[in-house]
Amino acid sequence: MVRFTLSPGWNLYSNIPNFITLGRAISVPVIFWLLVNGHSRAAFFVFLIAGLSDAVDGFLAKRFNWRTELGAYLDPLADKALIVSIYIALAVSQEIPLWLVVAVVSRDILILLAVLLSWVMDQPLRIRPLVISKLNTAAQLILATTVLGDEAFGLGLEQVRYVLVWITGTLTLLSLAAYLKTWILHMTGYESKDAAD
Repeated sequence: MVRFTLSPGWNLYSNIPNFITLGRAISVPVIFWLLVNGHSRAAFFVFLIAGLSDAVDGFLAKRFNWRTELGAYLDPLADKALIVSIYIALAVSQEIPLWLVVAVVSRDILILLAVLLSWVMDQPLRIRPLVISKLNTAAQLILATTVLGDEAFGLGLEQVRYVLVWITGTLTLLSLAAYLKTWILHMTGYESKDAAD
């Protein structure tokens, strides 16, 4: 008879935020499929639920101290997968310009490569969320929500979408520049020299 045992440190309650995050990750292909197949209203509501789940798992983790190492990695990965998949789907349906999707995806890839390179060179860099990065993420989510809502309910937000596209594009580039500056300072040793001064 096969018996399943959990590690001594495993706690059901502390993993509730992780289960919610996994649900958000599972919603990614669902939203992508809905968007590509023209089910914009259903995609909007699933995206809305996914967004609310992000707020819920964050609240639970902080309020009850249900933080886990898995959650620290899983939550941002699920968020990135959600944003990237939606942007790609919206570009496929020509709802947002392709250059913006390239900028959003390239930013994440370049940051990931920079972090991996720092580890390979035995100079690990711990990425901390910058203010510009938080603004960028907020702009990306607002744009996605606006486009999805406009497509789902015909709100006539063409001008608003146009402005949000350029704001998001600008913040994406500024965020990338800020992270690369931090990475270059770290890799060249200037960061530690400044701290010593």
